[in-house]
Amino acid sequence: MKIRTLLAATTATAAMTIAGMAAAETMTIGITQNNVGVDSYQTTYEQAFIAAAEANPDVEVVVLDAGGDVARQIAQMEDLIQQEVDAIIIWPTNGEAVIPAVRKAHQAGIPVVVTNSNIAEAGFDFVASFSGPDNVTQGIRSAEIMCDRFKELGIEDEAKVVHITGQPGYTTAIERAAGFNDRLPEVCPNVEQIDEQPGDWNREKSQQVMEAFLVQYDDIDGVYSGDDNMGVGAMNAAIAAGREGITFVGATNFAVGYEAMAAGTYWGSIYQSPVDDAEAALKTAIDLLNGEELPFLNYFDTPKITQDNMGEFTKPVF
Repeated sequence: MKIRTLLAATTATAAMTIAGMAAAETMTIGITQNNVGVDSYQTTYEQAFIAAAEANPDVEVVVLDAGGDVARQIAQMEDLIQQEVDAIIIWPTNGEAVIPAVRKAHQAGIPVVVTNSNIAEAGFDFVASFSGPDNVTQGIRSAEIMCDRFKELGIEDEAKVVHITGQPGYTTAIERAAGFNDRLPEVCPNVEQIDEQPGDWNREKSQQVMEAFLVQYDDIDGVYSGDDNMGVGAMNAAIAAGREGITFVGATNFAVGYEAMAAGTYWGSIYQSPVDDAEAALKTAIDLLNGEELPFLNYFDTPKITQDNMGEFTKPVF
């Protein structure tokens, strides 16, 4: 059996066909991604997803990218429903806004797998399974990394922290922020979080946010960012301003974060592989179509990584 992979904004404007039509018994799985071009994690995820599909002779995939546009993603969901694909994987652009489209797929008898960032709880009844990281746990672990570092430095009773979150309304951003905000007071009750602003997963915007923090606050001991892309932007702002002694902690360890840790300017993060993420999503969809019973939440592990243990981890490819 051959595999057909379509890379497109919508199925009507398919950019490329890798192989011919699949045989009748082939599983057809559609995926609508969040925003492939926004960062290297999502780019690597797409590449890994296509590679995993190409390696499976029983799978045909339709690969779509919403470009961060909710309306576009909803239209892509409707296209996939009209095509009568066997399963749909969605990386939500917005956890609330996509619920009606997910419900429509469910009503059409098409199982939906949510990947990487879950939809809002109101839509859980329409989802067959979630595949991805436990983002609340990532936030919790980041808070623990931050607190442990403050204790090593002897400033756990006086440290001040600023927080740069991901895109507002995006489930991953909400969950990582909640995990961090809930856990930090538990492990370091005297640490004060003095500000929290969104960086939208963008390094340049996060650098600008940090520049404003540096102007506004004379004392900043730690910065938590929802991913390393934003964290490195914040770090660059501090370096440019000559502000030393700040502990930078992120989540989703990017190559730039790993390199900054090796250079001693970035303290810690959470190790998360986009390859594992993509392969787990595809496997979840295949397992569902093969009739296997799966838990609603299928998490893969995302361990802590700091300057102290980074030698145990390979440099991320994204």
